[in-house]
Amino acid sequence: MASASTMAQTAVAPSANPLLADWTGPAGGVPPWDKVRPELFPQAFETTLAERTAEYRKIADNPAKPTFANTIVPIQLAGKRYGQVMTLFGVMTGNMNTPAYQKLDREWSPKFSAASDAITFDKPLFARIQAVYDARNSSGLDAQQIRLVTRIYDSYVRQGAKLNDAQKAQLSQYNQQLATQFSTFGEKLLADESKAISVTDEAQLAGLPDSVKAVAKAAAAERKLPGFAIVNTRSAVDPVLTYATDRALREKVWRAFVNRGDNGDANDTNATIAQIVKLRADRAHLLGFKTHADWRMQDTMAKTPAAAMDLMMRVWPAAKGRVAEEVADMQKIAGASLTIEPWDYRFYQEKVRKSRYDLDQAQLKPYFELGNIIQGSLYAANRLYGLNFKEITGTVPVFEPNMRVWSVTDKAGKDVGLFYRDDFARTGKRSGAWANTYRGQRGLAPAQLVLSSNNNNFAKGAPGEPILISLDDAQTLFHEFG
Repeated sequence: MASASTMAQTAVAPSANPLLADWTGPAGGVPPWDKVRPELFPQAFETTLAERTAEYRKIADNPAKPTFANTIVPIQLAGKRYGQVMTLFGVMTGNMNTPAYQKLDREWSPKFSAASDAITFDKPLFARIQAVYDARNSSGLDAQQIRLVTRIYDSYVRQGAKLNDAQKAQLSQYNQQLATQFSTFGEKLLADESKAISVTDEAQLAGLPDSVKAVAKAAAAERKLPGFAIVNTRSAVDPVLTYATDRALREKVWRAFVNRGDNGDANDTNATIAQIVKLRADRAHLLGFKTHADWRMQDTMAKTPAAAMDLMMRVWPAAKGRVAEEVADMQKIAGASLTIEPWDYRFYQEKVRKSRYDLDQAQLKPYFELGNIIQGSLYAANRLYGLNFKEITGTVPVFEPNMRVWSVTDKAGKDVGLFYRDDFARTGKRSGAWANTYRGQRGLAPAQLVLSSNNNNFAKGAPGEPILISLDDAQTLFHEFG
């Protein structure tokens, strides 16, 4: 008899699975976010993994002499549907990570790793890539084509294509184990970031601006907690560390934030990190590198860990000296009865700023209304790059009601793509800020229309209230937009 999980996976015929359908709509088709459900993914994974494997098999088994046209071009085009499904899955696990998605991630991450390794380690396929690479300067390729060939060849070599069979088998095991450990790490970290410190006595929130209190009150209501809740994410923690006069609360909030994944409980990540470090080291040695850092840095501007460390050490003395000066200034204001601790830093930094420059961050926040800052970023992109943005929110699917979407054209009016924003923190969304590409360039003509997004964790206040962000958050918004 079929298990419940098997029945759930096979309940929808492949032809009816919306995750397997071509993307339709503007800009060459958009993700069907309104149709995405976790139970649809297993079938989509199985179908597109098999499809991608067959596409690469066809390239590898081509009896014709390897050329850019019959090898590199189809490699760039292979796995389109798989890539679309993985885009949907990656966004959902980063932005809407429910237990159902976590279970899928645990189960499928090592399978994805093994399937990718099978392609990388395919000898006939790599032989064709090598042949095109060896002839790259004598086969009439232009500079962009040579660059693409080189990038593909280097990537395959870096991933172990030149290893012997036994080494490839071992490397694949390392990669699958790493995939599992990364999934475990992310799940544990998210669990700690989803926690909140409950505050029932409003007096403990003395010093906090009303806008910050409103955010904490809304967070408590969402979690069905009394009073206020300080969620364990940076956008909620930083204002408390900056304005709260209750030092004990600041310490409690700071410790909860910096000790995410390091509390000796079910969400402790120390053993997971140790395993990741060991697996990375073993993988690097197998690939012929001294350390994981040597392997990782090879394909970067710095090239070597030594070069990166040299840059950091040139900055470090000045940075350390400046922090010492800042702490000395803070200590003067704090007085002899208190020694500046990490949970005091932002609080007294704000007092120094107020004393020295008569500048109050809380008084700046009304100038940083989120909608205005977004409009400012779009204005800057228009002035700098000639890009034009037209909001089309409500006309294309999104995975969260508060998302906004713009169509983007260049200065000649030619379509560039779509730009999505997912700005607010919520349970199940990983911390930090990042840019996503739902559909990028292929390195081939004609160019595809790009679908990209910015993702933040700004605190959302009460309904109808203006959303005011800090100067740091405004800088983050511009950084991710760039």
